[in-house]
Amino acid sequence: MPDNKLTVGLAQIAPAWLNRAATLDKVVAWISDAAQQGCNLVAFGEALVPGYPFWVERTEGAAFESDLQKSLFAHYVSQGVCIEDGDLDLVCEAARSHGIAVYLGIMERAANRGGHSLYCSMVFIDAAGKICSVHRKLMPTHEERLVWAIGDGNGLRTHKLGPFTVGGLNCWENWLPLPRAALYAQGEDLHVAIWPGNRRNTEDITRFIARESRSYVVSVSGLMRREDIDPALPHSDLLIETADDLMANGGSCVAGPDGNWLLEPVTGEEGLSVVEIDHARVLEERHSLDVVGHYSRPDVTRLVVNRKRQTTAEFLDDPVAD
Repeated sequence: MPDNKLTVGLAQIAPAWLNRAATLDKVVAWISDAAQQGCNLVAFGEALVPGYPFWVERTEGAAFESDLQKSLFAHYVSQGVCIEDGDLDLVCEAARSHGIAVYLGIMERAANRGGHSLYCSMVFIDAAGKICSVHRKLMPTHEERLVWAIGDGNGLRTHKLGPFTVGGLNCWENWLPLPRAALYAQGEDLHVAIWPGNRRNTEDITRFIARESRSYVVSVSGLMRREDIDPALPHSDLLIETADDLMANGGSCVAGPDGNWLLEPVTGEEGLSVVEIDHARVLEERHSLDVVGHYSRPDVTRLVVNRKRQTTAEFLDDPVAD
């Protein structure tokens, strides 16, 4: 890559909804496509593998002890991603073989939390195929709380990528000032925001974060249509009946560090958008505002971030005897 430049791909795709293996196959294919188009980084939408829980608000998801909701949740968990079991191995191999970094939204079955709850996680895989961070969404939004667990600060990390320092957040946690500040404090100048999909979510906040941080902001959304519901899914008749023709219309976009569009929101279709970004523009815009540098007052206000991975038990065992 040129010394100051980076090529970023925004993979706006629909999942093979609620099917982990088929969705991962699709992700691997789009990683290959992004690499062939010269991308150094490709990003995918929130909860893409195996998909966003669109049924919850349409099927009385808050009903307590509902056999329907239990059945759908059980299927959802069964299709979740267990990193420790190697579920992302093919994605890591694709990143390594193509020499491309990846941000991917998954529903994580976290082994260190028992494996039976789902965390909305944003995974960063470097160009060597190594999983460098797994950020579990700090606070699920609205109906998401009926099927997702609450994450922690372990994944509030940035990564060097060419001339840039990249970090990211899931969906509405991009609105949270303190998690954004935690990433800014680590030198972030390329922010990746991932979304399940809808222009109404991305068109304002993308430019706002760019203006606040004087960074590039890449918002990547998924897509979801009624036609993406597999008739083989449990309760598929009800899922199809209650779905809209278009439940997530995309809205992937890129803003420069001055807040102006490099890619206006793209809606209604799958596709790979490719944008080249220049780190020199970050330096120019930091001249008047650097929120953790010359325009900060750490003697007055500072942020404490707990990045310890949260678990429910800590075992203080003696070594196991042979």
